[in-house]
This record gives sequence, structure tokens and C-alpha cells, in this order.
Amino acid sequence: MKWLDEYSPAAIADLVRQVAPQLGDLPIVTRELVNKDEPLWWSSSAVLGGRYVAKFAWSRPAALRLAHEVAVLDALSREPVVPYLPKVVASSTDPLLLVTELVPGTSLFEVVDAIDRDEAGRQLAHFLGQLHRAGERLGEVPPAALQPATTDTLRARIGKWIRPEQLPSVLRWCDWADQVLGTPRPYVLTHADLHGGNQVWDGGRLHAIVDFETAGLAEPEYDLRAFPGTGPGVELVTATMHHYRELTGYRLATDRMMAWHLRTALGDVLWRSEAGTSLADRRTPPDWIDDLTTRFSALGL
Repeated sequence: MKWLDEYSPAAIADLVRQVAPQLGDLPIVTRELVNKDEPLWWSSSAVLGGRYVAKFAWSRPAALRLAHEVAVLDALSREPVVPYLPKVVASSTDPLLLVTELVPGTSLFEVVDAIDRDEAGRQLAHFLGQLHRAGERLGEVPPAALQPATTDTLRARIGKWIRPEQLPSVLRWCDWADQVLGTPRPYVLTHADLHGGNQVWDGGRLHAIVDFETAGLAEPEYDLRAFPGTGPGVELVTATMHHYRELTGYRLATDRMMAWHLRTALGDVLWRSEAGTSLADRRTPPDWIDDLTTRFSALGL
């Protein structure tokens, strides 16, 4: 496997010409880089001619993640095809490049307030039901690579960022999550990073799920861990769970889904606060704790 020696428009253009010569003369628009000092995240994408997305890497850790995504998309695109996959135009691991068609639309975050959340849940359940059955196509699959903060980490460090009167609830939630997740469940192939930014919607229609770099084995509820925080209320996650059962016959456990959500949400609060960056919605850590309280109540937990 060979990846880029450097990040530059010229190196990207040369890579595209090697793997997909038919696209080599298209104008390239690159993204602004983040995590420039951390080789683990030395990967990015560029838009080719306004029609295609090229993904590439320039470090070994990032290259391994992208090569994993190439293999996952190749397996999932075989019959029976998992729905809502991006269409692969070209892919290679030597040199390493993934090119997919650019899917028109916006993220779920931008449309969730305006769409029918029951219908959105049906479409998401259709994707999840097919994905979770597809693990055998990949042979030996690693555990999901993107894990939220542990409850021990949260107990030790979250208190600095929230109101003192909120800490007892957080500690109680962490104890509860440990108990709920203490008994393992069978694993399936999961996307593992299914937040709203990795979903492309056009109005009320789901067009694509993207970014399979961290896909791996986990329990089915793990894939819904971001859903309770997407949009007002908990309608999207409850609709998705309802339709998932209708389509697959498998009943997702609300408490396990919410235990993963707790660790994910508080982990996000913690790393962003310690890094000095804003939370995703520009609000404060105490606001997020209040939101968790509301979600637990709405779900009867």
C-alpha cells in the first residue's frame, strides 16, 4: 500500500491521474485541513470538477483507515447491495485513493427540523438493517475503531466543565451505563460513526451514507448512539428503532442505545472542552447535561 508523501494540490492531481486518468484533468478543490499536527488524521478529500469526491491520505495510520473504507465499500456494493452507499468511481490501494460520485444534498443536521422524522427513521432503519446483516461479506472484521470515552474517564474529568449540582446525576448515569453494558450482546457490522454529518439528505429523502473508515464490529445499538441528540426531542431515534424492528424482527434495546449515547455525548463535551474548542452546537457543557436529563425522561429511563 502506498500513500501520498505530502499534502499538496500537485500531489493530489498526480495521484488522481494514476488511479483515474479519465478524471485527471478536472479542476481540484481541496478542503481546509484540521489536526495538521497529528499523523493519525492526515487524510482528507477534494472535489473533482464539481462531480466527484477523492479521498486520500499522507500517513500510515490514516492510510490504513482509508484502505479499510475501500474494502468495506467494495464488499457492501456486491449483491445484495446495502442501500444508500456512495457510488464508487475508482479505488486503489497502490497508490491509495477512493473516488466516489458527489452526492447532492445537505447533512441531516441541516434538515432534521423540517422533515418527517418517522419517514426519516424508516429510511435509516432500512440502511441499518441491511448493513448489520452484511458482516459476513468482509471476512475477518475488526471491532469498531471509534470508541467513546470510558465512564472512568468521564467520572474523573467531566466535573470541571459542568455545574456542581449536575455532577451527582452524571456519576449516577455512568454507574447505570456500566450496569447496562456489562452484559455483552452479539456483534454485527456497524458504520460506527453515523452522526448527521455523515448522512446526505435532499429534503426528506436520504441520498447517501458516507465515511466508512471506522466501520467495524459492535452491537446494533452502537450505531444509534448519536441519534438522540439529532433534532428536537427523541422522535428520530424512536422511529428508527420502531422501523428497525418491523424490518428485521430484532428489537433494539433503548437502555443500551442510551448508554452508548451518554458516553458519546459526554465524551464529546470533555474532549472539546479540554481542547478549548466550541461544542458542535455552540452551546455550553451544562446545556448538554440538561439535554441528557430531558432525553432520559422522554425515553422513560
